[in-house]
Amino acid sequence: MMGEEGYVIGVDSGSTYTKGVVMHVDGRIVATDITMTGIRILESANRLYHALLEKTGLSESDIAYVVGTGYGRYQITFGHMQVTEISAHGLAAHYLFPRTHTVLDMGGQDTKAIRINDKGEVIDFTMNDKCAAGTGRFIEAAARALGLDLRQASEIALNAKRPVKITSTCTVFAETEVLEHLAAGERLEDILYGAYLGIATRSVGLLRRVGVEPEVTFQGGVSLNKGMVKAVEELLHMKVNTSPLTMYGGAIGAALYGIKRLTGKEEIVMPTAARAPREVESA
Repeated sequence: MMGEEGYVIGVDSGSTYTKGVVMHVDGRIVATDITMTGIRILESANRLYHALLEKTGLSESDIAYVVGTGYGRYQITFGHMQVTEISAHGLAAHYLFPRTHTVLDMGGQDTKAIRINDKGEVIDFTMNDKCAAGTGRFIEAAARALGLDLRQASEIALNAKRPVKITSTCTVFAETEVLEHLAAGERLEDILYGAYLGIATRSVGLLRRVGVEPEVTFQGGVSLNKGMVKAVEELLHMKVNTSPLTMYGGAIGAALYGIKRLTGKEEIVMPTAARAPREVESA
């Protein structure tokens, strides 16, 4: 166990992005960062690690523990331990929103539904990792077909009046269907929100398999997509928790496991005065 000083870094190596968080052992988030993963997983993780050190002014000797998670976690060879993204997201959701009992994690490659207890421990989970139809890739495909970036698509979708049903469950065919609806004169916002509702329907189906128990916290990069959040809330008939930090859920959870290992604490609580990091920005 260690004293009151020291820092931990959590690295979430995802299929599209690698995200990192620096946390003080007292539970404060000091900084976050994100970079493209690419084909060289260790290289991207290393690049992120040193970017976090530069951003915080810390040296490697200040970092007591590094924990990896995500699909590329075993290639983070400079880490002290690895944890599954299921466990990491459960612990992070509890840390960010202590009343969380259900977690939806939507990334570029898969979608996970997780049920946790009052300590952030996983009770049950299920996931869709066989097809991109219920993931961020589907959203990217729909936006790309319409010549939009993800932020533009998200804002436009919020103005939908009569969502168009997207019947394709294949990402490739969905692009064609989106363009066909556009050619038929359907409104852009209705097409986009229809695509979001299709993804949300599959995601909510996963949540119901583990049991939807309030509060629900939406994590992963897609949690910052306002159109997607609206679609999930519409189908669940309840508000879901999101914040600028929920996209870093995996990395936050990894760091929390590192703090628990170092300090022996059963639960890490976010300090009231530290509800947001010093900076949250993209690489």
